[in-house]
Amino acid sequence: MAADDLLFPTPEGLYCPGGDFHVDPVRPVPRALVTHGHADHARPGNGAVLATRQTLDIMAIRYGADFTGTRQVAEGTMTLGDATVRFHPAGHVLGSAQVEIETGGTRFVVTGDYCRHRNPVAEGFEPVPCDIFITEATFALPVFRHPDPAAEIAKLLASIEAFPERAHLVGAYALGKAQRVIMLLREAGWDAPIYIHGSLERLCRYHAEQGVPLGDLRPATDDSMAKADFAGQIILAPPSAFAATWAQRFPDPVIAFASGWMQIRARARQRGVELPLVISDHADWPDLLRTIEEVNPEETWITHGREEALMRQLALGQRRSRPLHLIGFEEEPEG
Repeated sequence: MAADDLLFPTPEGLYCPGGDFHVDPVRPVPRALVTHGHADHARPGNGAVLATRQTLDIMAIRYGADFTGTRQVAEGTMTLGDATVRFHPAGHVLGSAQVEIETGGTRFVVTGDYCRHRNPVAEGFEPVPCDIFITEATFALPVFRHPDPAAEIAKLLASIEAFPERAHLVGAYALGKAQRVIMLLREAGWDAPIYIHGSLERLCRYHAEQGVPLGDLRPATDDSMAKADFAGQIILAPPSAFAATWAQRFPDPVIAFASGWMQIRARARQRGVELPLVISDHADWPDLLRTIEEVNPEETWITHGREEALMRQLALGQRRSRPLHLIGFEEEPEG
């Protein structure tokens, strides 16, 4: 049986008929395998969800305890119908995983989103040899070569030293990026309190419960603090908060944003970002190519990103590839 009869796109998402399940479905389905807790991959309303324990916990935090009918923790080798399934670390966010699927004599690996840089809040990416490798392509252009995250944090600390009278507001998505920025700051020696927007509190608390040492975190809405008290302090918030009156409580704020997209200076200017921090939880161009070489699949299937550029590069290396044209996978919502 051909590989594209064993795993293929449907309007609901990527479907495996042998196991009768979808991976990261964009619409409710009877059985979903979920790679990680970002809202463009983990949606409520499925009949059953199989995911890592941490992803299940994160979905319950975001959607409520009744986000699915039944849930199962992904552990070891699991048999679903005629398919064998294993989860492997993806390095993207806490609990993120790649899904290895063996069915009809073919081994697939669905990566979801993944990162090859060291991530202090996620278990490191594990290359898994396979026949068909299904990769994201979020940053699949040669221009995207992400710098050392520690060097980006050094820029933030240098700005605080240069402008001690100003608050520094750092835009970071609620799951993964906010906690990674906090950990990078701690590793760089920032022991002072870090102030966080209310929308980050529950997920930061969960990371701390999971043993991620985030340190002293305080609410940025502390009414006992005067505006001047935030001078020289770091405040984390979803980027959408900067357009609201919420940001006006801080003294002459330096607006920063931690994202791989900050490598594109026009994006930073459009968002009014004074201090772009190129910190990404996705694979950049060199890491995409390196990963495909390591996994060495017979064919690479490409989704949600720059499919054409990566296909062209793989063709130059005599590697087979095809686009999946899956819809519904975008950036993590900012709210």
